[in-house]
Amino acid sequence: MARYELDHADDPELDRLAEKFHLHPLHVEDCRTEGERIKSDVTPEYTFTILRTFEIAPSGDPVLYSICIFSGRAFSIVIADRGQPAVAQVLARAKNEGGDCSPGRTLYLIFDSVVDTYFAALTPIDEHVDELEDRVLDPRPELLREVFQVKRSLIGFRRLLLHTRDASMHLQRDPGSVIDQDHQLFLRDLYDHLARLLDSVESERDLLSNALDIYVSSLANRTNEVMKVLTALSTIALPALILSSIYGMNLKGLPFVDSPHAALIVAGMTAVSTIVLLVTARLLRWL
Repeated sequence: MARYELDHADDPELDRLAEKFHLHPLHVEDCRTEGERIKSDVTPEYTFTILRTFEIAPSGDPVLYSICIFSGRAFSIVIADRGQPAVAQVLARAKNEGGDCSPGRTLYLIFDSVVDTYFAALTPIDEHVDELEDRVLDPRPELLREVFQVKRSLIGFRRLLLHTRDASMHLQRDPGSVIDQDHQLFLRDLYDHLARLLDSVESERDLLSNALDIYVSSLANRTNEVMKVLTALSTIALPALILSSIYGMNLKGLPFVDSPHAALIVAGMTAVSTIVLLVTARLLRWL
């Protein structure tokens, strides 16, 4: 079997191989188009597949790398950036376990290795979601940003899994693909893995939605606590404000105005009124 590995789709070697193995120009163009969706196309001469690895960068943003595969009956062409550790790991496993195997098995091994990277990428997301669930009881603005960042990552991950599952299903259903009957069962197993990953992503999204609800509730509870303190302070200040405003109008005939102890009497009245208000509010469970 002729096996070729190219680091970049712009390599002129791809044009030479396209002419030699009659690769369709649209498939070559797909290889050279950044962000082309994951898919699997079957032609009478070969099977063309685009896969994408997934990993989480230290910043928390998802990082994707494309792997394009042309699998014929007697040749295999893999186009991927082997300088990236995730891609190199996928190709190394396919080479070590496959050796000089059929193109169909090479395609399956690469597909299986890519799905394994999805499991590895989901683990830190799961841990991060658990951490966020523990932190939402102490709501802070930066926590909300983290929640939405993880939700965006999960949305992108879900879209990636859906497209990968569709590609796997297409390889199973098309009788003209290079995947022989012996490897169809393995492809069905890959489909089950992708379905399980999708279930896990949906569960993580539900947990994040619940965490967001808890965040809002915790923020409302904190606001209520602040309002309770402000209410208590207002209650303490209310008698003083009323008495000072009345005695500050300099009206004649007010009680104790002419008394030499007027200031102490008004202060006592203020203190007693404040205490009565606080005790009443406490008995009514307003504070």
